[in-house]
Amino acid sequence: MEYLAQFLRSLSDDPQIFRLVFTITVAIAMFIFGLGIIYLMSSAFNPVKRRLHLIGSNSAEDQEAASTSNLPSGFEPLAGLTMPRKDWERNKISQLLVHAGIRIPNAITIFYAAKTVLIILLPGSVLFLASIFPKYSTQQVAFAMILAIFLAVTVPDAILQSLARRRKKRLRNGFPDALDLLVVCTEAGLGLNQAIDRVAREIEDNYPDLSQELGLVNVEIRAGVKREVALRDLANRTGLEDIKGLVALLTQSMRLGTGVADTLRIYAEEFRDKRMQLAEEIAAKIGTKMIFPLVICLFPGFFVVILGPAYLKIIGMFGHV
Repeated sequence: MEYLAQFLRSLSDDPQIFRLVFTITVAIAMFIFGLGIIYLMSSAFNPVKRRLHLIGSNSAEDQEAASTSNLPSGFEPLAGLTMPRKDWERNKISQLLVHAGIRIPNAITIFYAAKTVLIILLPGSVLFLASIFPKYSTQQVAFAMILAIFLAVTVPDAILQSLARRRKKRLRNGFPDALDLLVVCTEAGLGLNQAIDRVAREIEDNYPDLSQELGLVNVEIRAGVKREVALRDLANRTGLEDIKGLVALLTQSMRLGTGVADTLRIYAEEFRDKRMQLAEEIAAKIGTKMIFPLVICLFPGFFVVILGPAYLKIIGMFGHV
């Protein structure tokens, strides 16, 4: 660091230029370091890379070693510093990870390890910058450290909740089309398993998340899991009330022995009514939501156009007096 400072001083004797260049250099270095961390974390959370790595393994032992090799040995002690002791808190984060589509082994450990790294890195960066620029007071440095710790604690949870919310939205958008296709397939004579498999293949391009979830249902059923349990797992993985309602209705239909096609047709009609009511509710709220944009954006310009000429005339009249 001292060598870098001497090198920058040799380029210019102006202290302001030196501080500017030094700040830009440190900022670029921190940005590159942050990109490296983001790349490593994205590689660890990427299910495609992990699946390709597992496919390349030849034996079950190689696959187990590959799944554990994705977790660095230093992650577990780091995760233990911030991981909650209560089971319900850990289950809540695990559920959010599943809803966000992150199903790699030890995902919760990697998440809390990343949070620990941020808690250490951000305040450390504040202290490092404070040592370079001593003009800032102790109160300002303390406030910056508190803000850095607050961001390190809250930002990972906010990002995870945002990922889960976006994935739920994508699943919710694809569910009506998948439901209509299920009705068509079952009425055409296909069984429920074959209908789910056909729908999963049909919606793969438009709704890959929902297609993946339906494909997992077929994989579990083929592996010997009961159909009711596989459908219940689907509802738990997605976290959508619409899918939970469909799963409950299908489970009841299979227990009572009623036709699956009739059940799906009735639920599709009820779901269309529900979507129509939701659309009407959103449309009814538009008038209230438009008040603030009108007051902030439109009314000032309206008053300027209407009252502006009168104001100028009044100013001109009093100017001649």
